[in-house]
Amino acid sequence: MDLSIIIVNYNVRYFLEQCLHAVQQGIVKLNEEGYDAEISVVDNNSVDGSVAEVRQKFPGVKLIENRENVGFSKANNQAIAQSTGRYVLLLNPDTVVEEDTFLLCVDFMDSHPDAGAMGVKMIDGKGVYLPESKRALPTPEVSFYKMFGLASLFPRSKQFGKYYLGHLDKDSTHPVDVLAGAFMFLRKETLEKTGYLDESFFMYGEDIDLSYRITRAGYLNYYFPHSTIIHYKGESTKKGTLNYVKIFYQAMIIFAAKHFSSRKARVFSIVINIAIYFRAALSLVRRFVSRIYKPLLDGLIIFLGYLFGLPFWEQIRFDTVAYYPPHFLRVVVPAYILIWLLSLYYSGVYDKPMRFLSFLKGHLAGTLLILVIYALLPMEWRYSRALIFLGSLWALVGTLALRLVLHLAGVADYQIDLNRQKRMVIVGMDEEARRVSGLLRETQARPEIIGFVSPSSEIPYGEENPDYVGYIDQIDEIAAIHRLDEIVFCSKDLSSTRIIKIMTRLIGSSVDFKIAPPESLSVIGSNSINTSGDLYTIHFNSIGKESNRRNKRLFDVVSSFLLLITFPFWFLFVKGHFNSVGDTLWVLLGFRTWVGYLNAEHREQPTLPRIKKGILNPGSHLSTERLSPEKINEINVVYSKDYRPLNDLLIIARNFRKI
Repeated sequence: MDLSIIIVNYNVRYFLEQCLHAVQQGIVKLNEEGYDAEISVVDNNSVDGSVAEVRQKFPGVKLIENRENVGFSKANNQAIAQSTGRYVLLLNPDTVVEEDTFLLCVDFMDSHPDAGAMGVKMIDGKGVYLPESKRALPTPEVSFYKMFGLASLFPRSKQFGKYYLGHLDKDSTHPVDVLAGAFMFLRKETLEKTGYLDESFFMYGEDIDLSYRITRAGYLNYYFPHSTIIHYKGESTKKGTLNYVKIFYQAMIIFAAKHFSSRKARVFSIVINIAIYFRAALSLVRRFVSRIYKPLLDGLIIFLGYLFGLPFWEQIRFDTVAYYPPHFLRVVVPAYILIWLLSLYYSGVYDKPMRFLSFLKGHLAGTLLILVIYALLPMEWRYSRALIFLGSLWALVGTLALRLVLHLAGVADYQIDLNRQKRMVIVGMDEEARRVSGLLRETQARPEIIGFVSPSSEIPYGEENPDYVGYIDQIDEIAAIHRLDEIVFCSKDLSSTRIIKIMTRLIGSSVDFKIAPPESLSVIGSNSINTSGDLYTIHFNSIGKESNRRNKRLFDVVSSFLLLITFPFWFLFVKGHFNSVGDTLWVLLGFRTWVGYLNAEHREQPTLPRIKKGILNPGSHLSTERLSPEKINEINVVYSKDYRPLNDLLIIARNFRKI
């Protein structure tokens, strides 16, 4: 056996499917040149149906099923121990390789006996080069420049930009210190000498450690740019989050303790810990500011309207100034503003992009709530309904004007949803293009499909074939003329090599790219697994939407509050009277939710958005002992997919005695 390809998977079913399709095409190319290869997938206890998908669509793949998430290193080691190839490729499931990638790598390694491992050029889903394709050893000095931003400020500096070796030409072959774990092409003989991946690294750092041990064993690590792969960079923890910072830098401390002298390791550990707190503080501040600055800005605009408008109203209405007491501006107006802001928040106004209807509903609901509260107040606190209406009008006009100005200025946080469908073309032959078109029309996105683009000059376009708008060689002009938002490639009809070349050709344009694997119910792109909208599938778990999460929380708060104040009227009708009060308080405080998922002990259950543990569940009225795991999963999927607050209300009403 010449090559053993190992892929560790954890809950990225659709990306794994796309990856395996590309891998199989690469193996076909290898076979044509007289080489053979095997594929192993190690699944770390995924719950998204990955295992069933591999069994059904890729029966020739060796499948290792772990009953727990054992981490990246241990999972790879399981497959390496069973591998029979001269070479071993560690490949991420969120990658797409070119058809000749494996052949080029085998030929390169055969002709470079000093090579212990090699990596290739990586691009993201928009065709942009990923600098982590080649890296230096993270010494304390190099790590300092990286962690405190100097590497970003001076990316091509041999001194400050050394972490990503920015001074080395990305289009030339170089020996490098560190290769990326997303694609590590290893000589099996080298692995036997250095040892396999160090299992003390659970998720990050194992590629740095192995790369270093390879060079210590007398081999070279090569960066090879003559083959390019797509890497969607879908980590289970997003870069920039506190969790990522902690896990990644702790891996660096493990590496330093293992390979550096005790003094150097101590210095490195100090630098790392300073960096952890520094980056953690930045992350917390950034997250806090990103969440509150828009409501604060709205509140400031509304308050300024009252501050400067109130004297004019007093002069016109009462022919005097200072008619209203000081606490009107200090207490009453801030209370109005708080109600408007809460109403806007729960209407989804602070989601991106903003919807006009949500904006109008939020202001109207806030104004109505203020009027209702106003009517219930004692007379000495009822100052003026006119000021409520005028303030509401100013709040509407002022905050809308702010959004329009910033939207037109291109500020990302203030983009407005103008109900414009995404404009896209599908590149593929007639049958597959129509299949993908039908799939896209069934997704929530429902894009505007301008037409098809032919990958072959054999298919006519225009009047002769109106479904097609041109050939693939004209894709630049097609994108510009039709103002495309996305290009969808049918991988059944285009090679990965051709897709990647088109993506790199259109770098700098505003067009996004997606790839539709053959016979798949998914369309994948464009930057990251973690970015919203990068995966189109027919199934849509609506409870995962931010607006539905807010609505569910609002329902929990309102219903819990009503249950508490009406406790004397219902406590005799439920089982465990005082336990019910305790549960109501837990829900009100946010530790529980009224309706959660029905428990399921079934490995093939689909991935569902996380919600808090429920007091009740969609199957509370059923005898769960008689339900199969598949039926339990079906109940949870239906609840998740078709979520409405009314559903929670009906479940509570049906099972009221059980609360």
